[in-house]
Order: sequence, then structure tokens, then C-alpha cells
Amino acid sequence: MSRTENVIKADYYEVLGVTRTASDQELKAAYRKLALQHHPDRNPGNAESEERFKACSEAYQILSDPQKRAAYDRYGHASLSAAGFDGNPFGAQDIGDIFGDLFGEMFNMGGGNRRTSRVQKGRDTRHDLTIEFEEAVFGKETKVTIRRMEACKDCRGTGTSTGRGPSTCPHCQGRGQVRYQQGFFSIARTCSGCGGTGTVVSDPCHACRGEGRVERQHEINVSIPAGVEDGTRIRYQGEGDAGRFGGPAGDLYIVLRVRPHKFFERDGNDLHCLIPISFPQAALGAEITLTTLDGDVKLKIPEGTQSGQDFRIRGKGVPHLNEYGRGDLVAQIIVRTPTKLNKAQKELLRELGQTVKVENTPTARSLLEKVKEMFS
Repeated sequence: MSRTENVIKADYYEVLGVTRTASDQELKAAYRKLALQHHPDRNPGNAESEERFKACSEAYQILSDPQKRAAYDRYGHASLSAAGFDGNPFGAQDIGDIFGDLFGEMFNMGGGNRRTSRVQKGRDTRHDLTIEFEEAVFGKETKVTIRRMEACKDCRGTGTSTGRGPSTCPHCQGRGQVRYQQGFFSIARTCSGCGGTGTVVSDPCHACRGEGRVERQHEINVSIPAGVEDGTRIRYQGEGDAGRFGGPAGDLYIVLRVRPHKFFERDGNDLHCLIPISFPQAALGAEITLTTLDGDVKLKIPEGTQSGQDFRIRGKGVPHLNEYGRGDLVAQIIVRTPTKLNKAQKELLRELGQTVKVENTPTARSLLEKVKEMFS
């Protein structure tokens, strides 16, 4: 009897540290943990770790196969000898084919060819555009000059001087990976010659140096809708940087910056302004001319108007973006107290003061006034 026949192998479930009722996911998780812990790349020169790695790999190969697991559960290791299993945890398979799905790119392993596509989508670009307050309210058509990456005209975006595109990488023969033997298994790594794409540019275009793109100025028509605000983004699909090697272009985002107005302030779709009037106008009433973004309008000030009183002019605010209708213009009245009076004016005011009496006792502010002050 040979030496190998006298060796009593450990139970596969104990090797992986799971119960006999473990699910496929539990088996995979246990194997992943042990394989990462005892992988030869992490334990160079450690014979014990290498043996543990082989053992857990063998156990996982058997238990992850439903037929082999059923036979093992019934007959133990004897079932594997009867089925011709020779104790090699990988058989004729490559190690990457067995657990490449578990490790992914951690050790740059994996079954099959994993080529990285050379085709790449272009980058999204941004351009800040400053506009006037009135242009944001009413909209505008304008032209904007931007700089972006465009497909090279000399090589038609191929990156090669011949215009026929890249050639097959001589290092990996187009597979995107190279394999080499390490101990008892082989490892696949990303090809350093082509970066995993499987192709190389052996005769780069002189104009773009093999990039397939060059930076150029481009003029685009920008349509600013009525009612935009500061910070509004307008997206132009496909107007960003060109993609590489035939990839789709990115998008262009126009970001609007609105200059403030000299006396109008915006609150949503409403406009606000302050209108100074004299004391006689406030006391006796008047009709004044109010300047709006649409032109002059007449505003009637009733007698007895108080400083701080609001007047709303319907439909003279900002248009609703991409909708019908407009906001309002809210004019707040400010009664100006004269500071330079001649003798005759002072005498008239004294006479008026004898007939108009105001109680100078403290009064509580209304709730509305408190709210206004809080938000002002």
C-alpha cells in the first residue's frame, strides 16, 4: 500500500469551517475568507499556508459541485476515489477558472479573456455664462465659444497615421491579459503593453499623438428661456468632449450667472422694490409713475398711506420657467421725511402740527411686522 493511501484526509466541511447543511453562499463566503488568508501571494515561502490553501480549494471544488457534494455526503472520500478524483484541487482546469469569480481583480486573476474596451465616452464639460437681470427675466438667444476635445480630422479619430485604427497587441495577442506560472497554478495579469485593451497604436497620428482627439474652439447657439435663475444649468447633449476611438461624446452644461439689478430684487417669480414718496403724497394721496421691467405704469397712492405699506402690481414679475403666467411686482412705500426746510415750510408744518395729534404711547408691533422683520 502506498504512502498516500494511508493518509486520512480531513473532512471538507471542517476544512472550510461550515456545517453540513451550509448553503452555496455560505460555502463561497467561507472559502473566500480562507483563500484570501492563506493565498501564497500573501504568505510567500510559507509551506503551511500553501497546504491550507490547497486544502480549502480542494474542499470548495468538491462541495460547490452538487453531484460531487451529494456523493461525498453519502460515501465520504471513497466516493471521490471511485469517481477518479486524484486529489489535485484544480485538475486540468486553470486556477483562474475555479475561483476567478471570487477574487475578481484582487490578484488580477480570472477565467477567460478580460479585455478593456478602448472605446470611451467623452467627458462632460461646463461653461459659466454671465447674463443681465433682464435677460434672465425675458430670455435671450446668444452664441458661446467653448473649448472642447474633438475627433482628430487627420486620422478620423483612430489615433493612427494610417487611419486604420490600432493593431493587435503583440504581448498578449489581443487577449488583454498575459499568463505566467507561479508554483502549482498560473496567474493572469492585465497586459502592461496595452493596458488590457488588447490593441496598441504602433503608428500614432502626428496631429493628435495617438489620442484620436485634439482640443479646438467651438461656437454653440445658446437659448436662454424666460424665467431662469442664478445657477440654472442648461444641458446640451453630445456637445461635450468627443469620445475616444469612436465613443459617444459627453454633454455640455451651461451654468448661468445672473447680475443683480440696481433696484429690483427677485423672490421666486415676484419682484420687489422700494418706492419713496413725500409726506403730503402719503397724507393726501397721489398718482405716481412706477418704472417696471415692462415700462412705466401708473400707481395710485390712496390718502393716509403708511410707510412700509405694500402695493402689488399683478403680472409684472418674472415669467414662470417653461410655463404660462408671471409673478407680480411688489412695491413697498417709504415715506421720506424732509431734512431741509425753509422758514415758510416750517411755519406751515407747525400749523399743521397744531391740528394733527398723534398719541406718542408705545404700541405692540403686529405679528405681520415681526415676520417681515425676521425675513428681511
